[in-house]
Amino acid sequence: MFGKIHYGADYNPEHWSAEVWDEDIKLMAESGVTMVTAGIFSWAGVEPRPGEYDFGWFDTVMDKLGDARVEVCLATMTASPPPWLTHLHPEVLPVRADGTRLSAGARQQFCPSSEVFRRYAARLAEQVARRYGDHPALSMWHIGNEYGCHIRACYCDNSAADFRRWLADRYGDIAALNQAWSTTFWSQQYDDWAEVFPPRVAPTFPNPAQQLDFHRFSSDASLGCYLAEQKVLRRLTPDVPITTNFVGRVQKSLDWHRWVPHEDVVSLDSYPDPYDPRSHVEAAFAYDLVRSLKHGKPWMLLEQAPSAVNWRNRNSPKAPGAMRLGSWQAVAGGADAILFFQWRQTSGGAEKFHSAMVPHGGRETRTWREVSALGQELATVSELAGTTIDADVAVLHDWESWWGLELDSHPSGDLDQLETHLAHYAPLFDAGITCDVRHPSDDLSKYKLVVVPNLYLMDESVAANLRRYVERGGHLVVSFFSGIVDACDRAYLGGYPAPLRDILGLRVDEFWPLPDGGTTTVRFADGTETGATVWSEWIELEGAEVIGSFAGGELAGRPAVTRHGFGEGVAWYLATRPDAGGMRALFDRITAEASATPVLPGLPEGVQAVVRRGTDREYLMLLNHTTSEVTVPLPSAAADLLTDAGTPLDEVVLGSRGVAVLRRNS
Repeated sequence: MFGKIHYGADYNPEHWSAEVWDEDIKLMAESGVTMVTAGIFSWAGVEPRPGEYDFGWFDTVMDKLGDARVEVCLATMTASPPPWLTHLHPEVLPVRADGTRLSAGARQQFCPSSEVFRRYAARLAEQVARRYGDHPALSMWHIGNEYGCHIRACYCDNSAADFRRWLADRYGDIAALNQAWSTTFWSQQYDDWAEVFPPRVAPTFPNPAQQLDFHRFSSDASLGCYLAEQKVLRRLTPDVPITTNFVGRVQKSLDWHRWVPHEDVVSLDSYPDPYDPRSHVEAAFAYDLVRSLKHGKPWMLLEQAPSAVNWRNRNSPKAPGAMRLGSWQAVAGGADAILFFQWRQTSGGAEKFHSAMVPHGGRETRTWREVSALGQELATVSELAGTTIDADVAVLHDWESWWGLELDSHPSGDLDQLETHLAHYAPLFDAGITCDVRHPSDDLSKYKLVVVPNLYLMDESVAANLRRYVERGGHLVVSFFSGIVDACDRAYLGGYPAPLRDILGLRVDEFWPLPDGGTTTVRFADGTETGATVWSEWIELEGAEVIGSFAGGELAGRPAVTRHGFGEGVAWYLATRPDAGGMRALFDRITAEASATPVLPGLPEGVQAVVRRGTDREYLMLLNHTTSEVTVPLPSAAADLLTDAGTPLDEVVLGSRGVAVLRRNS
């Protein structure tokens, strides 16, 4: 993609004087910076009044970066409208579901459906593209910033009109809408499009299908803002790649699968919590997801924190070595660019306590020393750029099912999609097995094992895809409350999970969610037991064999974990969530049966191993997520690119939060 592993930060020169810009350029060279994102929040600086442009100061910045051979991922500068726009057009301000209109004074203060906002944003994007499209420093375009981060949906009258248009395009006529939304329930039948509104605050549960469609619409409305600017850039600079940054943890508000066809490179912002000792597992899941969105192509870590953030209730700095380890973990997940928010820590504003490559204390700080050392280190491994990652296992994720799963009026309010994903992903991660995170409609034929933590919403085409996968020899794991409703949130009839009953060899008669904090026990045939949480179900067998049964309560003796041969493959079903130890033991059995093997057998606890492959070489990356020194035996001698590339090693000693990048012939 780039021919190197890019390194840098979000650069906001408008915060500083020209003298500081000169110091910035020197420090960028010293710290190994090769790319910056710039202009993200520069709208007011370049268009101080409507239609009046002042690009002179930004010309100087671009020229200085170009002269220093620092590439620029240049923003269209539209992420935060200036005060004059909302003063002239207060109708662009977003409205909450309860009718509260939000004010200017922060950022992202716009309704995604506002044609006024889109018109002004596209006008600025055209000015930026015409001015800098041929600039030698320009490397990429960055449209907007963190869409859906603060404004996940807008409920104003403009949004209502846009929602009606969206629904008319989707359903064609009001009769089809009524059928899709099951409006015979609670006398909700519509006779005219003008009667349809977003799911604003109502006396009790809003229509679930209406809520689900509004999630879809809201993601598409933000995408419409992105596409309005993309159209301008494609017309004026067709050869310059385009990106925008998704928000990690995995973002609920936007359906990334619908967005990525419109991006040349996928970008992610990642902020694992230093207080969470398992935050690296969630980060790994997000990295596997963004890599998989473009079917394995390298991606960009566009933002991470050099140390502490400013926006949690308590903001811990990153311990010595943690920033380096987290950066290398992104590279191990397929990233070809490692950037930070931000370059220089501001003295004022809401993010003045958010860490930066250049802290308030300047060069005489631990953070500066660590980021400078990392920049020099990444510069030595340019051969990693463009290499890819193969996985034996796919974990399935779908935004529409996520939106449906977490709606109200369900058997339990405790179902959290990301928590469910991580409960199934973690035992695979801990076993050293590389995973992709794929959409349920993707071609799954190359995977030895496919894991479905939850697919509450499942249309017939997805069920057919899973059936085809198992019939042809695949191994499938499905957990509870999957295959329950269709794309309109209408329950399948004939017994749960109707689209998967033949594959799984069972029927779920009733859901038995556990009480708040409740647990149950699963006993396996060999007499071992494991605790389980969240959920349980009354299962009737239709050909499946019982692997584990509930050991107490009303479901005592009934199936809890099953296995069913189907075609040439095997389908497993989990009617509850075993605890972490039980999930690991169960997945160890399943992966062994599916021949899904770890990158390295016998990895020490807390060590991650990933292989990135090129045409004639492969690179084994080892990351020690513990604070203890560990020794990792190697199956064949390899040279560590981060120490002495000329010395073959039979084992690697990783210190606290240590990293090794080993080159070996493929």
